[in-house]
Formats: sequence, structure tokens, C-alpha cells
Amino acid sequence: MTKFATPFRARNGARFAVLGGLIAGSLLLTGCSSASTPGSTAAPTGGSAPVSNGAAQVKVTLSGSECALDYSSAPAGPVTFEVTNTDAAGLSEVELLSDKRIIGERENIVAGLQPASFTVTLTGGTYNLNCPGATTENTAFTVVGAAATTASDTQSLLAEGTTGYGSYVEDQAQALVTATQALDTAIQSGNVTAAQTAYAEARPFYERIEPVAESFADLDPEIDARIADVDPGTQWTGFHPIEQALFTNQAITDDTKSLSTKLVADVTQLQTLTTGLTYKPEELANGASGLLDEVQSSKITGEEEAYSHIDLLDFAANVEGSEQAFEYLKPGLTTIDPTLTQQIADQFTSVDALLATYKDPSAIGGYALYTDALKASDATKLTQAIQALQAPLSQISEKVATA
Repeated sequence: MTKFATPFRARNGARFAVLGGLIAGSLLLTGCSSASTPGSTAAPTGGSAPVSNGAAQVKVTLSGSECALDYSSAPAGPVTFEVTNTDAAGLSEVELLSDKRIIGERENIVAGLQPASFTVTLTGGTYNLNCPGATTENTAFTVVGAAATTASDTQSLLAEGTTGYGSYVEDQAQALVTATQALDTAIQSGNVTAAQTAYAEARPFYERIEPVAESFADLDPEIDARIADVDPGTQWTGFHPIEQALFTNQAITDDTKSLSTKLVADVTQLQTLTTGLTYKPEELANGASGLLDEVQSSKITGEEEAYSHIDLLDFAANVEGSEQAFEYLKPGLTTIDPTLTQQIADQFTSVDALLATYKDPSAIGGYALYTDALKASDATKLTQAIQALQAPLSQISEKVATA
């Protein structure tokens, strides 16, 4: 499936897959994805997936240049996709698609590491499992029947959490518009110093809801593509060419002003699209986990803010967005698995404490700049902290989906 209407190349990150009223009136939260041109659809490789722990279990194996499922269908309801990369150096991402919407995803699945999984609740219909870069990228997956709708007390708590999270996303999207307008005002006036400050003030609002924003596959690259994501001859738009102008070139040109005007229009469209969306509990869980994938794929590496070096600000915003998704699920999740819930809460506390040690009120964005020297000395420590949080957090999507 063509996720980017414009010709952008692969871009890693976390994505909440937005379904809104298009697919069962809900939004699935996942990690960011790469743009890919769809290959042919592979033939199904097996029958109906067995159900265990309340969810159908499907194994996806990445090997060489191949992406294979052990089952081609599942009964309606929660479905867990467990992805293992045995030796596929060029494959690291798996997405479940419904039409042109990504409704579940895991990425950064490195060969030799433990399997990664995501759980989604599916109703009857045909879906595609997409493995960007595989010889055959799309594999048909069929769901039979309709998901049960009877709500338990736990489900009610989880539903309340998804409603609250929806309001959080709307607030962040509105704040993003306001902050981007302030950035535009500084740019249009030609004030580089003010624009640098405004740039840093705008970024966290996007990063906190990045999975939601990135689910709009045509809009996200217009807002947040990095230079490596853009095909030669294609216009580079969004935050990062503005970042380059402000922090590397330290000059505002007519092109910078045009980019800023377009950015305001694009984030305003994002704000409109995110208003009134509904969510499922497992979507929040997948998105919370996906945001940590985003931290590891582009913040710890220093790829996200290559010119301003405010990666730790983005890092903190991704963690905050992940923690908010978890907190909205926490009342219901506590009734399901209180031990796991407390373990995750403790790990968030540890990560928050570690990030606090990098705060620098004198720096743009309020965090130490993520220079090569800091990356060399601290990247391993930061990675280990996120991995310790990701391990228990990745378990909750199946638990809330089957509650």
C-alpha cells in the first residue's frame, strides 16, 4: 500500500494508525512507518490462527528478503502478531493495513533480537500485512466474523481511558497550531534568534502525539520528513528544512518564509483531522510502545534534530506521550495485571529521573544539546533505560485487547 502520496522514502518512527470514522469509527495507535511502494500480494501461507490468552496468535518471520506468516486468517477479535527477524538485514518493520490505513505496526525489529509483537482488535474483512523492502511486500490476511461487543467493568475503565486520551490528543494538536503560528511570526519578521526559540517550543507538541500525526500518511511527511526521507528532485517541507535554515544556515530566506506558511497550514489540517477521533485500548498500548521505538530509532541516534541538536527535548516528549497513553489505560490495566502495571510505572519513573539529569534551563528547549560528545558518552545508558521500559510496556496491548 502506498502510504505517502508524495514521493518520500522510508522514515522510521512511531505511528498511531488513524481510522476515525473510516474504519469502524476508531483509531489504532502504532509506531511510525516507512514509505514504500507496494509489491505484489503474496498468497496466504496457512489456515486460521489459533486463539491463546484470548487473542488469535500469528507469527511473522523475516528471513533473508522474505516476510512470511504462519496463518493467513484469524477469527474476529484480538489478534496478536509476533514478529521475529532471523537473518533479514534489510527488513525491520511489519505493518497491518486496512485499505490505506496502518492499524498495527512494529519496527526496528533487528535480526537476532527477541520477537516483537503488537495486538489489534479486528472485525471481519480483508487486510494486508506489509513488510517494506521484502521481495513480496504485501500478504493478504483475512478476518472472519465480528468482534464481540459486550463490555465488562474493566472494559468500561479502559474505554474511559481512551476517551480521556482523545481529549489529550486534541489539546496537544491545538497547542501545536498555536506554537507553529508563533514560529511563523518570528520567521516572517526575519528574527532568527526568536525563531530558533519558537522552533524548540513547537516541537514537543508534535512529538507527544507523533504516532497519531504519523498515521496520516500523506500529511506526516509534509510536516516532519528528514532530508534522508526525500527523493532527489522532491521538495523538502516541514519542520526540518526550517530547522536547517535556522540552526545551520542561521538565515531566513523567502523560501524559509514559504516553508513556514505551509507548515502552519499543514499542522492546522492535522488539528482538524485529529478532532473527534475515537480509540481502542490496544491502540493506546501499541502507540505507547511505538513511541519508545521512535526514541530508539531517531532520538538516541541524533537523527531527528540533526541541525538544532535538541534531540533530548524530543526524547522527553516521546516518553511523555507514551506515559500519557499508559496513564489513561492504567485504571483498567491495574484490574488486569497489577504487578505488570506497577512495573511499568516504576520504569517510567526511572526514565523520567534519568531525563531530568539532562535538563539545562540555559539551552534552547531546556535540555542539554545532544552533541556527538554527549551521544558517545550517554547513548548506551539512554538506550538501556528505554529498553528496560519497553520490555514490560510491550506486553500490555494483548492484555487490554483481551480484557
